[in-house]
Amino acid sequence: VARRCLRRGGYEVIEARDGLEALEVYQEHERIDLVLLDLTMPRLDGLRTLERLRALEPGVRVVLSSGFSEHEVQRQLGQGDHAELFLPKPWTGPELLQIVARALG
Repeated sequence: VARRCLRRGGYEVIEARDGLEALEVYQEHERIDLVLLDLTMPRLDGLRTLERLRALEPGVRVVLSSGFSEHEVQRQLGQGDHAELFLPKPWTGPELLQIVARALG
């Protein structure tokens, strides 16, 4: 759903099935402007994927999406860490496009 919505919005999308594949994809591509991470992913969850992405590139732009509340996500991230933006589930296509535009703006 996210892929279709983002492509309709004019964005190029590269998909990964899980956190480990996301890390591989990120390292294989020269330029990725934004990473959309779900907190619940197989093999490597969103928080661990975020940690590893930031180890590769500290300034990586990330939008975290979850059915958990933003407060709960911030608690899981810890005091010194934060996602640039948070997209609560369930979200609509316009909400996704709006937060992506904000993250890239």
